[in-house]
Amino acid sequence: MSAEFGGRDGRRGGILQWLRGRRPKETAEDGGGREALLLAAAEAGLPLALAAHPAAGYGCSCDRVGCPTPARHPVSFAWQTQSTADRAQIERWARGQPEANFVTATGMTHDVLDVPLQAGREALERLAAAGVEAGPVAESDDGRMLFFALTRGTPEDEDEWWPCELDCRPETMDEHPGLRWHCRGSYVLVPPARLPGDGDRGVRWLRGPEHPLPDPLSLLETLTDACARHVDREPGQVGASWPPSP
Repeated sequence: MSAEFGGRDGRRGGILQWLRGRRPKETAEDGGGREALLLAAAEAGLPLALAAHPAAGYGCSCDRVGCPTPARHPVSFAWQTQSTADRAQIERWARGQPEANFVTATGMTHDVLDVPLQAGREALERLAAAGVEAGPVAESDDGRMLFFALTRGTPEDEDEWWPCELDCRPETMDEHPGLRWHCRGSYVLVPPARLPGDGDRGVRWLRGPEHPLPDPLSLLETLTDACARHVDREPGQVGASWPPSP
């Protein structure tokens, strides 16, 4: 389900090749495998809530005409209060709605640093070479990589609260190009999830939730630098605002 990246054996090219070619067997076609992956995420402390799923090609299972984020949003406006790591509840959801995706609410126990896919691959190489623990990492077929880390969303000093949407505010865009910091009030799809479109598009673990959550600041400099290099190579790739409107 995941792979270790912590060694310093000099095979950095092998790591990148692994990232490009690896496709773990984590599809939702096997209901038991899907449920096991969701329970593993919950056991790692990630609070989960039901989300929409793809319908009719590029459509969404929700009843919103022209849904702007098909299969990428919670099904309920109360997703923050419904989010839970309770095993029995997640089993009921997973078995009762076998096609549903799940989101994990950030800013409770964990945050997510969300970067362009190529920047994430570059950052993983650099973190591996430096011997830095990357923690759980997911890859999405919509071109993003998700780094799960300890939360900074509930500090004792409210002045230290860090909002998400770092790349969407003019004063932070240059400093954090292409980076979305999901914390309090945000969410991300949790693997295994399916995305709209042709083929087997989805969100999968590269490094599973059994890996301990790192301090986000131990990842931030490497991720920010990789994002800046990516944006320099691919103008106009800075992400859109998040979370999307429900």
